[in-house]
Amino acid sequence: MSTAGDSKVHHPGAWIEDARYMDVVVPEDVRQVIIGRGGALYVWVSVHGRGCMCTALLEASTSPPPRLPLSFRRVRQDGFDLYVEADRRHWPGTLELALRGRGRKVRAFWNGQAWVG
Repeated sequence: MSTAGDSKVHHPGAWIEDARYMDVVVPEDVRQVIIGRGGALYVWVSVHGRGCMCTALLEASTSPPPRLPLSFRRVRQDGFDLYVEADRRHWPGTLELALRGRGRKVRAFWNGQAWVG
């Protein structure tokens, strides 16, 4: 939970699977951007490379990813819907959201990292 002066809002206990919890850290400015762009955030894993040279990155967008055959599970947050990739068996203990770049793109971080680990 947030404290006085803390701009981050923690949402402990977001259900991902029947017995899996994930803490979601959403700063107020990120929450406002998501709400202003339609009230939904999609988060999925994108794999780059082949074989043992693969890198898995966490992607986020306020619109569904185009041309990807993914299904999503809705996780209700304070003021918006978070959609996480439904086929993932493993999700981080903490999913942190932040704004990056001039376009204020919403980014998601897996236990503080941009890559999946």
